[in-house]
Amino acid sequence: MTALTRTGDRTAPAGVDTRLPWWALALPIAAFTFLLLLVTGADGAAATGGDPGMGELLQRIGQTLTL
Repeated sequence: MTALTRTGDRTAPAGVDTRLPWWALALPIAAFTFLLLLVTGADGAAATGGDPGMGELLQRIGQTLTL
């Protein structure tokens, strides 16, 4: 018994648009740029006036881990 095989053209049917819209490329580029600027601009941020005890606690933890 022989198997049936499909022969013919395997192109997309007429009327199908395979191009991406402009925003499909613009949105990821904009998001990447925004996140890159957010990360690189973090060095100019001002420190908050939080609890000074937390800083001392973190310093002591750092000192005990380096032993």
